[in-house]
Amino acid sequence: MLVIAGTISFDPAHTDAAKTAAAAMMAATQQEAGCVHYAFSIDVADPSVMHIFEQWDSEEALSAHFEAPHMADFQAAIGGIGISGTDILKYQVASTGPVR
Repeated sequence: MLVIAGTISFDPAHTDAAKTAAAAMMAATQQEAGCVHYAFSIDVADPSVMHIFEQWDSEEALSAHFEAPHMADFQAAIGGIGISGTDILKYQVASTGPVR
């Protein structure tokens, strides 16, 4: 399993636009083959930060995601929100289990 996790920092004046773009991206991506989980969230302490968390079955599914038409739509939509930075990493997970 692959996990993608990180943040996108942007101008907080565009929080509504970021939420709209993220909601459309989430809805489309959650229908993709190999997508286990896909979510964006605005940081409750800092509205200029959007968290992203994804789980994918395989590298092939993730690669297909990057080529999906809604990826281009999302990138175009967030192009105007004043992105000031991204910090997104990919993790290859060998096993999972409960926290306790």
